[in-house]
Amino acid sequence: MKKTFVFLSILLMCLFTFSCKQKKENIKVQKYHKGFRYDKNGWVYVHIEGDAYERGFQHGYLVAKEYKDAFNCYSDMTYQTMGIKMDFLITEAVKMHKNKIPQELLEEMKGIAAGVTARGFQTTLDEIIAWNGYIGLAESWWSTVKSNYASYIPLSIGHQRERCSAFLATGTATSDNKIVMSHSSFDDFWNVQWVNVILDIKPEKGHTILMQTTPGYIASMSDFFIMSSGIIGLETSLAGFNGYKEDGIPSYVRARLAMQYADSIDEFVSILNKGNNGGNPASWLIADINTNEIAKFEQGIKFQNFEKKKDGYFFGCNVADDPRIRNLECDGEGYNDIRRHTGGRRVRIPQLLEKYYKNINVDVAKHIMSDHYDVYQKKTKAGANTVCSHYDEDSRKSMSSSAATHPDPYTPAGAIDCMITTTELAKNMKIIARYGRPCGRAFLKNKFFYKHPQWNWQEKYLWDRPTQPWTQFTSYKK
Repeated sequence: MKKTFVFLSILLMCLFTFSCKQKKENIKVQKYHKGFRYDKNGWVYVHIEGDAYERGFQHGYLVAKEYKDAFNCYSDMTYQTMGIKMDFLITEAVKMHKNKIPQELLEEMKGIAAGVTARGFQTTLDEIIAWNGYIGLAESWWSTVKSNYASYIPLSIGHQRERCSAFLATGTATSDNKIVMSHSSFDDFWNVQWVNVILDIKPEKGHTILMQTTPGYIASMSDFFIMSSGIIGLETSLAGFNGYKEDGIPSYVRARLAMQYADSIDEFVSILNKGNNGGNPASWLIADINTNEIAKFEQGIKFQNFEKKKDGYFFGCNVADDPRIRNLECDGEGYNDIRRHTGGRRVRIPQLLEKYYKNINVDVAKHIMSDHYDVYQKKTKAGANTVCSHYDEDSRKSMSSSAATHPDPYTPAGAIDCMITTTELAKNMKIIARYGRPCGRAFLKNKFFYKHPQWNWQEKYLWDRPTQPWTQFTSYKK
C-alpha cells in the first residue's frame, strides 16, 4: 500500500520544482504532495501534513540533499572528534531505541527514510533512528560507556555540552504584560549550522507544531517550538551531566510527543518526564500563551525541579539552579566560574533582564541575545563567554578548566542563530528568526582559516554565514 502511495504521488505530482513570484520577493517553492519548502535568509522552511508516513515522506523528500549532506558531515566528524564510526552508533541506537518508538512516530521515520531514498540519496529506517538519537547517544550515552572502549579511564565521564542561551519573561517584566521568549543555539559550527530548518508539522492527530530543527529530525532538539494549543517553549542543555538509562525512552520521542499532544504546561512536563532516559538533560522553559504563565523544568534523571509563575522571568545558561542536579548529577559545570561560558552568562543574562525589566519586547530580546559584555574581563568584547558567543574570536587566555566545552583557542564555534516569539506572535503561529550570530556579524571561513590554520581539517564542512536579516515565519494555513 505504501509503495502504491509513493508511486502514485510521484506520478501525479511529477516531483518537480516550481517557482512562484510574490509581489515583493521571488521565492522558489518546491512542492511534494501536501508538503512544500522554500529557502529564505539562511533558513529552510518546510511544511508537512497528513498521516504519519505521508508527512514523513514529504519531509524526507523535501530535504533529502540537506539530510544526506548533514549525515555525511556528522559521520566524518564523529570519527574525528570521538574516534568511533557512525555505524557503531546506528547499531547501538537500534538496539536501545527502536522498540521504544511509538508506532505513529516510527511510521513517520519510515516515511522520512523513504522520501530521502526516493530522491536518490539512499538511507534506511535504522539510520534515521540513530540520526534522531544522535545527541543523546553521542553526549549522554557515550560518556557512560567510553571507558569500555578506551585505553584509559577518562578523568571525567561528564560530556554533556554547554550550548544555548535563552530567557522567558511575562507579567510586569515585559512591555505588554504578556510573554516574550527567545533562544540562541551555539556549538561547533560544523554541528549546529545544520539547525536551519523551520519545520511546520500539521498532523492528523494532535497539535500543529512550528519548530526549529535539523533535516530528518522528528523533534526539534534545538529546542524552540510553538504549538497550536498555545503551549510554547525551548530548552538549554545541562553541562557536565552524568548518566544515561539504556532502558528508558529516547529524548526525541518524549519531546515530540509532548509537543504534539500536551494541552497544558503540566501535561507537557508529564509527557517529557515519562520514561526519562537521561538523553539531552536540560532546563526546559515552557509557557502557556492562553494564561501568560511561564515555567522552568530542570530535568535530571534522579532529580527534577519544576517552578511556575505569572510574573517575572526564567533564563537558561546550561547550568541547573537545583543543588541536587548540579552537585549530584553534574560534574565540572562551571556554575560559579565567570571565566566559563556557563558562569559568565549566569551573571550576565539576569543583569540584562533586570536592566530592561518592564520593557522587555522583541527589540529588547534581540539586544539581550546580541550582548557582547564579558563579566570576567569587565569589557565589551565578543568572545566565548558572552551571551552572543564568539569562540572563534577568543584566544581563551582566561580559560580555567579543560572540562569546559571548547577550551582551545579560536575554536570555530559559538552562537549560530536567534529565535523569538511573543504571546501575540504565537497566537498566530509566528516566530521571528535570524540565521547566523544574533548580533549579525558575519563568519567567513576562508578568512578564519587563514588566521587559524590549526582548524583547516574542518574546512570541508564549514559554511560562510553572511549577515542575514531578521525573518518572520508563520505556520501555513490553507
